[in-house]
Formats: sequence, C-alpha cells, structure tokens
Amino acid sequence: MSPLLLAISFFFHLVATVIWIGGLVIITLLVWPEMRRTLESSPALLALLTRLRRRFVPWSNFSLVVLVVTGLAQMTANPNYDGFLQIDNDWSRAMLLKHLTIAGMVVCGVVLQYGVTPALERASLLLERGKGDPAEWERLRRREIRLTQINLLLGIAVLGFTAWATAI
Repeated sequence: MSPLLLAISFFFHLVATVIWIGGLVIITLLVWPEMRRTLESSPALLALLTRLRRRFVPWSNFSLVVLVVTGLAQMTANPNYDGFLQIDNDWSRAMLLKHLTIAGMVVCGVVLQYGVTPALERASLLLERGKGDPAEWERLRRREIRLTQINLLLGIAVLGFTAWATAI
C-alpha cells in the first residue's frame, strides 16, 4: 500500500476511534452523571436520553464500519502480519486480543441497540403517558449504563492492545 493511502487510512481510523471510544467516554463519564443530577425525576430526562441515543448510535455504527475497513487495510500492510490467523509473534498476539476485545464491544453494542434500547424507549414512552412502571424503566436504565460501562472498559483495553502492537 502506498504511504499516502496508508496515511489516509490511519487518519480515518483515528477519527473513527475518537468518535466511537471518545463518545463512550464523554457519555459515560460526563453527560449521564450530570444529566441525572440535573434532570432527576423530570420528564425531560426521558426525552433527552432518547435523543442522545438516536444521535450517537448512527455515528458509532458508521465508526465501526470505518474501523473495520481501515483496520484491515492497515493490518495487511504491517510487516508483522504473516497471514490470517497466523499467531506466531507478539504483534499478532496483541492484534488477536485487540480483535477479540472489539468483538466484545460489538456484542455489547448489539445487545444495547437491539435489546435494551427499544425496551427502554418503550418504557420511557409509557412513563411519559403516565402508564409505565418506573421500576422497569430504572432496571433497563441500569442495564444500559452497565453495558455502556463495560463497552467503555473494553474500548480502553482496545487502546491498550493497540499501544502494545504499535510498540512492537
């Protein structure tokens, strides 16, 4: 791969990483705690959480696609790459751990996007109409927070495995 194409690939890979993992950091460590403190027990909290989810999910999904495409291009261009599932050096071990961790992030994201989020949005809608169960909403909300925190920890691990592979 030409150095220019590789540089462009690195650039988009880094931007996608910032959007995906940076978004998780901002949401988990800054937005949610302050939003809960400020809007506790307010109907605006339900609407704001739904709007944030709807804005972040497309960005994170697009980032994942960019990461896969650019990551595969970069991996095959790396001189440490010996072939598919050839785990015979420290670099390939770091990459294997990185990819397994990314798979964990994808699983968390799928559970959130197709399981927890629709149920949480239904529960929010029912609460807004005065027909919902606040305990059910809180249970789903805690599950969303827990899965997002796990996703964030996995994202930090991905960065660690990337640093390890880069140092080799």
